[in-house]
This record gives sequence, C-alpha cells and structure tokens, in this order.
Amino acid sequence: MKLYAIYVVRNNVKPAKAITDAKDLASFGFFQRSSIAEFMTFMAQTISEKTQPGQRQSIEESNYVGHVYARAEGVAGVVITDKEYPTRVAFGLLNKILDEFTTKFPNSAAWTPEQCNFAELQQYIVTYQDPKQGDTIMKVQRELDETKIILHKTIESVLERGEKMESLVERSDVLSSQSKMFYKTAKKQNACCVIC
Repeated sequence: MKLYAIYVVRNNVKPAKAITDAKDLASFGFFQRSSIAEFMTFMAQTISEKTQPGQRQSIEESNYVGHVYARAEGVAGVVITDKEYPTRVAFGLLNKILDEFTTKFPNSAAWTPEQCNFAELQQYIVTYQDPKQGDTIMKVQRELDETKIILHKTIESVLERGEKMESLVERSDVLSSQSKMFYKTAKKQNACCVIC
C-alpha cells in the first residue's frame, strides 16, 4: 500500500488549479520523478474539475487510483494511491485535510499557491503511508487481531497443560494401583515371616 500524493485543488475555476500539494515519489527512479509528478498533478486537476461539489469518487488510471472529494466551497482534495490502499482511509484523510484547509484559509479569494502554505500535507503523507497508523478504526482492528493471536496462544498452552495434567493423573492412577499391589504383596510376604 502506497500513498503517492495529496493535493488541494481549486475546482471552482476552469481549468482547475492545484493550490498546494505533497508528494512521496521516492519509490520511482530519479529521472522518472518529474514526469510522474506532472502526470499526477494533471490527473488531480482533471478529476477535480470533473467532480461535482459534494461528490466523492475514485478514478483508476493504470497502477494509480485518484480519490477525489469536492466541497461546495470550491475546493477539492485529491489523494493518489496504489490500488491496494484502502478507500475508506483515503476519503477519511480527504475529509480531514479539507476541513483543516477551509478552517485555516476561509477566504477563497486567497486560494493561490503563493498565499496558501499548508505544510500539514507533508506530515499527512508521512503518517498515512501506513493506513493503520493514520486511521483509528484500522488501528483498533490491528490491536484486536494482535489480542486474538495472544488469546489463541494462551488457549493452546492451556490445552497443552491440560493434556499434560491428564497424563500426570493417569500416571498417578497407575502408580497408585501399583503401590496398592506392592502393599498387598509385601503384606503377604511379611505374613509368612513373623519376627519375634
């Protein structure tokens, strides 16, 4: 699972313009990065322009998925990921980003790349590389899975101990019957030899 880029795009103008972005293109070759960055910016602006306010959609293009959420304020958020990245996490991130962006920059006239320094995107792209770290539901699910594994191991060890206990009880029953037989045999042997 990989998160490649996050964009905040002004989509109430034609053509749509990227206001701010954060990219993680380290997984690509050095000479490919600029072309891939241009492609992702073009993809983000295009799908933002085609998305109606209040609408969410995911667009698949070759190995990439662009998740877009357009707001009524004239701004859209775009997250570009690989195909395995969870959709719910992507849209949760878009909600968070757009809420923070519109709170920090309420005046849409000031939505230009020069005036909107939204450095939080860089932190989000690092945090959300692992969707389980960024999403509380996935974090809880991971903790539940870990707890389940621990419980299974504990139950297995208890069952193993139970089998060992059954074996010990059987052995003690055998020893008990053997000791009774030894006592009876010893009593018979001692009965014939009375020491005075």
